[in-house]
Amino acid sequence: MPPGATIFADGLLDASVQHGVVRLTLGRLGADNKPVPAGLLVVPLVQLAALTQGMGRLMQQIEAKIKEAAPPTESAPDSFTFGGR
Repeated sequence: MPPGATIFADGLLDASVQHGVVRLTLGRLGADNKPVPAGLLVVPLVQLAALTQGMGRLMQQIEAKIKEAAPPTESAPDSFTFGGR
């Protein structure tokens, strides 16, 4: 894995665009079950479409893996890897 921070997020709290840069405030549920900031994802606006399309493709791959791995009466697998890792 390349160097950098690992951020656990289960939601998006805020988004803004300034000077061609998108800032996404990622959130997670805190101890009191209320959302709290988890980190800031900063993406050049010109790359936002490619990033979201890539995430959409990832979601399609995950859905396909779940369908192929688990018949309807069984629970879905809780982990799998893409991209040869």
